[in-house]
Amino acid sequence: MPVVIVEMWAGETEEDKARLIQGISRVFQEAINVKPDRLHIIIHEIPRNNWGFKGRQASKLFQ
Repeated sequence: MPVVIVEMWAGETEEDKARLIQGISRVFQEAINVKPDRLHIIIHEIPRNNWGFKGRQASKLFQ
């Protein structure tokens, strides 16, 4: 039973996350024949101030 963990900045809409889950499920089914009911997808939403990028907080880079 595969588990996919997605780490991304907080702020995406529920609809965006639903599309992401559907897309990941579709790719796993097409690529390695894993049925969606056997796939677990976990989304970790990280605040931009807790994400370092280019030596700075992402919250400072993308205001």
